[in-house]
Amino acid sequence: MKKRILALVLCVALVAALSVGLVLGLAACNNNDDTLKVGLICLHDENSTYDLNFIDAMERARVELGFSKAQIVIKKNIPEGPECYDAAVELVEDGCDIIFADSFGHEDHIIRAAKEYKDVQFCHATGTKAHTENLANYHNAFASIYEGRYLAGVAAGLKLQEMGYGEGTTLGNAPKVGYVGAFPNAEVKSGYTSWFLGVRSIISGATMDVTFTSSWYDQVAEHTAAETLISAGCVLISQHADSMGAPNSCKEHSVPNVTYNVSTESSCSGTYIAGSRINWTPYYVYAIKALQNGEQIAADWTGTLATGSVELLEIGTAAAPGTKEKLDAVKAKLIDGTLHVFDLDTFTVGGVKLTSFPADIDSDAEYVHETAVDLSKGYIEESTLRSAPYFDLDIDGITLPQA
Repeated sequence: MKKRILALVLCVALVAALSVGLVLGLAACNNNDDTLKVGLICLHDENSTYDLNFIDAMERARVELGFSKAQIVIKKNIPEGPECYDAAVELVEDGCDIIFADSFGHEDHIIRAAKEYKDVQFCHATGTKAHTENLANYHNAFASIYEGRYLAGVAAGLKLQEMGYGEGTTLGNAPKVGYVGAFPNAEVKSGYTSWFLGVRSIISGATMDVTFTSSWYDQVAEHTAAETLISAGCVLISQHADSMGAPNSCKEHSVPNVTYNVSTESSCSGTYIAGSRINWTPYYVYAIKALQNGEQIAADWTGTLATGSVELLEIGTAAAPGTKEKLDAVKAKLIDGTLHVFDLDTFTVGGVKLTSFPADIDSDAEYVHETAVDLSKGYIEESTLRSAPYFDLDIDGITLPQA
């Protein structure tokens, strides 16, 4: 009798162990499910340096996750209008479990899709509304690219120094640099201000002219904008716009250039200094793995230098000697927190040091600056109250287009 009971107990235990193993095995299979499908909506195609950066990042994520090419569906040249909603619906109907969109103006249309298709996860880059929409399947993402732009500004400052500018030099301490921006919104202002502060960390008296093209991608407008800045006496140009217009103009006029998203060393050797970009691969991998594991994707996710989400591009042949070493040292300080891009001691607004900063965090239709940013640490913490930038101050030393 005892032998029978013991045999029965052993049998039950064996079945239980096999069941647990089967469950774990199924879970592992589900986490590597080759039926999971990912969609990506791009404002333009590979001709846009901005969109190319997203497309390349998705390919790296695909390889890292071990997905087949059939599991990635990319919609290109999708305007910031109802076409974006239509593209999202098409991706849902094509079986996509998670959909990413890459442009600021896509947001409202992606939110509309998220409200209708609650079983699909929607992740929007550069957006501002996830924290107020409170949808379980809608998320915003960005990165601390202001740190990458600051580093690129340091590289520009070193180039100016090599060109003969600086304290006590014949050319003086007040060179004028130029910046081709897309729109006068917080994302662009945060970017050009951080770049300018990087320049000023090397050449303290530098000034900057900014112009806007009113488009994220317009090769003619960006080329013309760079021409205008060069004609106005700007001796070095950077940009927050997505075509080769500005770099090509700089090449034509032998003016040093700092880029965004892609290196132009191959096509603009002799004028390309350096650049920065957001590496979206860490976010893609994070969000997709969260979905696979049944975990909640953060409403606002901000990548950093430390996570590999902010990267410097290659150092160009036009860069000043010692640029890499200097950037490595500055990068280490940004990562360990001993240096802050928006240090209140490094800029003024209207001739005075900043003592308060109400920011437009909730992005309502009236653009009300409703949220007081904590300045007690002596610097502005960007991309913490939400993932998208909210620094939109006009600091001294920057000249904007006349209204």
